[in-house]
Amino acid sequence: MSKWKNFLSVLAMAATSLVSGCSSSSARDPNAPVPEEIFQQLVKGNGESEIFLAGGCFWGTEELMRNVRGVVDVEVGYANGNTRNPTYRQVCRDSGHAETVHVVYNPNEVSLTELLEIFSQSIDPTTVNRQGNDVGVQYRTGIYFSDAADESVVADFLKHLQEKYSEPVAVECLPIKNFYRAEDEHQRYLVKNPNGYCHVPRSLIDEQVKSKAACAFADKNFSRGKIFGKPDEQTLEQLTDLQRAVTQQAATEPPFRNEYDAEFRAGIYVDVTNGQPLFISADKFDSGCGWPAFSKPIDKSLIDERTDLTFNMRRTEVRAKASGAHLGHVFDDGPKNLGGLRYCINSASLRFIPREKMQTEGYGEWLNLFDE
Repeated sequence: MSKWKNFLSVLAMAATSLVSGCSSSSARDPNAPVPEEIFQQLVKGNGESEIFLAGGCFWGTEELMRNVRGVVDVEVGYANGNTRNPTYRQVCRDSGHAETVHVVYNPNEVSLTELLEIFSQSIDPTTVNRQGNDVGVQYRTGIYFSDAADESVVADFLKHLQEKYSEPVAVECLPIKNFYRAEDEHQRYLVKNPNGYCHVPRSLIDEQVKSKAACAFADKNFSRGKIFGKPDEQTLEQLTDLQRAVTQQAATEPPFRNEYDAEFRAGIYVDVTNGQPLFISADKFDSGCGWPAFSKPIDKSLIDERTDLTFNMRRTEVRAKASGAHLGHVFDDGPKNLGGLRYCINSASLRFIPREKMQTEGYGEWLNLFDE
């Protein structure tokens, strides 16, 4: 995948024709000639597949897709425009291209439909030529395929997506006609500039990171009798910088701008480093502090509480006993009717598993917690 690949598209359809079941919502001139050529660096290997996703600013879409389980690699570029080899400046001046992410993935680990579902959560599919704060034809949404067999999958996905909205879904569904890899400064932009602009919710990216990290666990059996231990280096390497800083160095994530502060679906919260269940949604409450708050852990024996004298304060630190991961702190200002305690926990130290996914994720034996 390290060499540039330059080849002409062999798609037989004319630039203005659409595949059955797909449509275009773009404001571009449909009669303008479209070059049929691909300039990319990534080339799918044996058994791998590819899809091209336009979801507004490609920095955020790239970061999201890069962290999805089963994705081999990604690159950003400019797709399906009317001119050859545009620069970023030209794309910003209405060259007709869409900022697009080329995704190479392993279909044995993640299906195209699963990828599209994650992608759809990162966009407003009803807006035309706009996502987040970005406006222009280059920010239109689209799903572009190189394999004609994917057309029916994309069309079926968009049909079901439309059922969720009263307004028309404006996501383009077209074969990839041209793709020009963007300048190096735009590749992995948010890795190089972690505080850079991103219209994709950070919580959505973090959810994919945690799901991918969980795949590093060799044993998917998280029964109630399982003995949990410390995470290995492979698992820790899968975590983000923030997750490692919180769990391994006792850092604190920003309040209100974290994944689970406003999460109140039914489910369990597990240690992000070893998968051990620690908290349940039934014990979670809105404390207004900006971090997830629980009245108690699933079992007090799962938690270590230590005196913390940092920052000239006297607090009680909370760690996961099995993994040693820092979780947060416990305070005595919680609701009296729930016992009076507030376990103030970093989202970065946890992974939330919705109740409906617990069985497939290996946590079926923990479902009886909801009957207690």
